Amino acid sequence: MSQISAIVENPTEISENMKFFLGWISAEKGLSDNTKTSYLFDLTRFQEYIEKNNLEEKAISQEDLQKYITYLCNLPEKEKLVQTTIHRHISTIRGYYKFLFAEDIINHDPTENLESPKLAKTLPYTLCVEDVFKILDNAADENEKAPLRNRAILELLYSTGMRVSECVSVTTEQFLTNKDFMMVTGKGNKERLVPVGEIARDWVLRYLNEERDKFVKPASANFLFINQKFGKQLTRMAVFDIIKKAAKRAGILGGISPHTMRHSFATHLLEGGCDLRIVQEFLGHSSITTTEIYTHVTSTFLIETHHHFHPRQIKKTSEN
Repeated sequence: MSQISAIVENPTEISENMKFFLGWISAEKGLSDNTKTSYLFDLTRFQEYIEKNNLEEKAISQEDLQKYITYLCNLPEKEKLVQTTIHRHISTIRGYYKFLFAEDIINHDPTENLESPKLAKTLPYTLCVEDVFKILDNAADENEKAPLRNRAILELLYSTGMRVSECVSVTTEQFLTNKDFMMVTGKGNKERLVPVGEIARDWVLRYLNEERDKFVKPASANFLFINQKFGKQLTRMAVFDIIKKAAKRAGILGGISPHTMRHSFATHLLEGGCDLRIVQEFLGHSSITTTEIYTHVTSTFLIETHHHFHPRQIKKTSEN
């Protein structure tokens, strides 16, 4: 039983209306399991707040919700939420009460004029091309049990810009169907074609031809990347571990994660002159606004390039 199913079936965890809402988004919205789990987490926290403050769910006012937002923003240091998580919480509550209003369970929507805290813009953490290459070159450690798989995963992440959840869900059939492209399933179960570079394809084929069969068990599914011990679908956390170890061997410090490869993929394409709309398609962003954050990252690169090559810039020498 999945986490979301377990809690929906347990009436002591969340209200009946919340279970109704979760059932609706599961059936109608086509959300990924990760997104549904986030909804569940947000509603469970909200339910705890309601009970702790003796509030009536269907009678909650805008003022009550504004106090809840203040509460989320001022949690103790050990429980502190990042801004994006707070905004996700608020988005969940908005969606929930709009659903209750649409279903005539409440006679007004208390979130209609709800004010959200302003989200500070944070630029994605990216690596330069040289550092990405160092990580890739250190991915296949012969002392580990699956060096070819580990190299193939990181090469594919950087070549395609896939999310880690998309990468671990790819099947062998999806990869082998087309030489130059691969169909992946993204957020909201939306499918898109992503190009696969020749180097990444070669590493994945090496893994398929020389290593994967060693891990296959009778009950193994057709996932491209599988666990060497149980032959099951590789987890997202396993990929986190793979890239952290590769970065450490490469001598690259910082918060390196699979998403770092995605950010670097997008940034390097834009630095190379790729159109923003094309990058949006590659990343699977539904809105160009989401992709535009990378233009802020590449602007630094463009300024440095201008300073270095423009004839009217003062060139700094080692003597200066």
